[in-house]
Amino acid sequence: MSSNDLALARALLAQAGAKRVREAWVDFDVAVDLHVDGLVAPAVRATLESGLPGLDIIVQPEEGRRPKRLLVADMDSTIIGQECIDELADFAGRKAEIAAITEAAMRGELDFAQALAARVAALAGLATGAIQQTLAERVHLNPGARTLVATMKAHGARCVLVSGGFTVFTEPVAAMAGFDRQVANRLEISGGRLLGTVRQPIIDSATKRATLLGECKHVGIGPEDALAIGDGANDIPMLEAAGLGIAYRAKPKAAAAADGHVRHGDLTAILLAQGIARSRWVMA
Repeated sequence: MSSNDLALARALLAQAGAKRVREAWVDFDVAVDLHVDGLVAPAVRATLESGLPGLDIIVQPEEGRRPKRLLVADMDSTIIGQECIDELADFAGRKAEIAAITEAAMRGELDFAQALAARVAALAGLATGAIQQTLAERVHLNPGARTLVATMKAHGARCVLVSGGFTVFTEPVAAMAGFDRQVANRLEISGGRLLGTVRQPIIDSATKRATLLGECKHVGIGPEDALAIGDGANDIPMLEAAGLGIAYRAKPKAAAAADGHVRHGDLTAILLAQGIARSRWVMA
């Protein structure tokens, strides 16, 4: 955000009925906190997103701890830029078919458990070497992932990766990014080939929310001190349960359910949203 953007933001909020707008730069000409009186949060977000479409807008209450003490993050299309099951399906010659199901499930148009079962069944018989090849050739952390995790840990946060994907991917990704724990589904394998099934119970939206709440108890905090990040419909319950829920390059339903949507910046924008200036980042 530039000084010109700030002036426009103030004018837009005044036109929308704000009684007072105070600013405090988090990082000059990069990110600013606007303290808005007289408008409810949805109106603030709608006003700024429509009037400043090139900026990322996060709306949160003034009270409470800014740097959160818990980060719970989705993996596919959030911490990494890929959907691992789609990439794995490419080795079975079924990527387009599986990717279409993944997209519909993430938009909230299909039951997650049924969509997962259908996609995994399509992989039956695939050699496990495709997993290692996918990891080596196709799975990459999104920009800012390591810095986000390292900085939050340096500020006292616990960091957990929770995914409706598979442990064969979350385990190495969690290690690459520096997460303290990972939670995901387990593919069933025999004789070096996928059986086309996952071990029950599956990790779904309810499990993601339960993981966040369980980790809050583990850390000794309330959900208001937790941060959740995700991109799909199955992330909505944990985004809504966290004190700060941020959608990252997200599907419309997830974006609407979150406190804000990072559409332009990388994952370090989530540090700025917590009031952590670049001078306090741990570059990893």
